[in-house]
Amino acid sequence: MKKHISVIALIVCAGFLVTTTNAAVINLAPVKDNTLYEDMGGGTSNGSGEHLFAGRTPFENTRRAVLAWDIASSIPAGATINSVNLTLNMSRCGPTCGTSVEFELRRLIADWGEGASDAENQEGIPAQAEAGDATWLNTFYPGSLWSNPGGDFSGVASGSQFVSVVGSYTWGSTGQMVADVQDWLDSPVGNFGWILMGGEDTTLTAKRFDSRENGIPEAQPVLSIDYTPVPEPSTVLFVAAGALGVFRLRRR
Repeated sequence: MKKHISVIALIVCAGFLVTTTNAAVINLAPVKDNTLYEDMGGGTSNGSGEHLFAGRTPFENTRRAVLAWDIASSIPAGATINSVNLTLNMSRCGPTCGTSVEFELRRLIADWGEGASDAENQEGIPAQAEAGDATWLNTFYPGSLWSNPGGDFSGVASGSQFVSVVGSYTWGSTGQMVADVQDWLDSPVGNFGWILMGGEDTTLTAKRFDSRENGIPEAQPVLSIDYTPVPEPSTVLFVAAGALGVFRLRRR
């Protein structure tokens, strides 16, 4: 009886050791990003520009950045998301430099596009929207619309970070950010990314962040994901069987 129990314990132990698969970390660039420039005509965008904007300008106009990642093609199905960090480079802030502004990430609940529009100079003044661009009014210009001007997003913030002077900023992992990415992995059809917004109650809060099209690779957005993949069941059985074989050899 004791030998029988020992065999079972050994098999369970071996299986447990295999199922505690080591976590992996992957760094992802967005598959699309854009800026929603407050414009009641809904005809401006910056889909292919090197920069993104968020906050409120001296002219009382609001800017919001939108970003999305292809999670399901980058992480194995069934994996568990452990932590998530988003790093953005803030490269210009004009009169808002030194002013600490809280920027929130909120989960988008409608799909949107990145077209060929490309603003000139510092890109604070947007370009004419092109086909498929997201605008203040459109999810995909010039046809489909947001249900609410300025984007459709969750009423709950997924993460937040204070941004002041030029530099790199990281939105540290939160339970909601992890839940968002886990859901994007498990249900890709609902993956529309995050909207970055903040400082909309006062003027002079707008800041410029670098986009995925930025010419400096180190300045491009990075979503860092720590995850644990699902172990192969066959591996568990193989190790368990091997452990049982060793036990039988010792009995002889």
